[in-house]
Amino acid sequence: MSELLKLSDIHFAYPAGPLVLCGASFSLFEGERLCIGGHNGAGKSTLLQVIVGLLRPLSGNILAFGSERSEEKDFFEVRRRAGLVFQDPDDQLFCPTVAEDIAFGPLNLGKSRDEAMAIVDDVLQRLDLTGFRDRITHKLSGGEKRLVTLAAVLAMQPDVLLLDEPTNALDVENKARLKDILLSLPQAMILVSHDHRFRDELATRTVTMIDGQLLEREPRCAAGREAD
Repeated sequence: MSELLKLSDIHFAYPAGPLVLCGASFSLFEGERLCIGGHNGAGKSTLLQVIVGLLRPLSGNILAFGSERSEEKDFFEVRRRAGLVFQDPDDQLFCPTVAEDIAFGPLNLGKSRDEAMAIVDDVLQRLDLTGFRDRITHKLSGGEKRLVTLAAVLAMQPDVLLLDEPTNALDVENKARLKDILLSLPQAMILVSHDHRFRDELATRTVTMIDGQLLEREPRCAAGREAD
């Protein structure tokens, strides 16, 4: 299997704050669905943003798609090839309609209007969301917005999906729908989630963020369930 991402000994702290990541290291390979657990504030969302260069580590090495990444220009390709689905969909959706939100990425990659709209229709059909095409984005429910953010990221045809708490605001039906969608996708993915059952259903490998590091074990205090 080809190695897509490798982070080595990553240290990160927010200004005037303590270390959030303290030697975090992991690799992601083609076909993997790596799930990350850990308590609130453990650094899981921070790690995803470090991967795509939205946050810059104090030290450590980032290898993405075969190249070292350290400068802002290095992450342009990473952001195209690693699609980040934010924890709050309102951070990601800003166009008037669903179709326009999904078309935004392809248009910025240089696709023509006709090409971009063809991608919109294809993605919505694959996700069984064709009825969402012309809906007003801000009138969607929280769960519907979450599915649309996934569609918008998939329209960019990424090699890797980075999903931050993707089951937030989803009811039982849409959670099952999301699970089926993710299991059907060929992309490698990193999934951050407090939902241990959802992780178990998706993961090919699970790690836990503890004391700023990624460990391939559950927290000792969890006794079979995740500490909140």
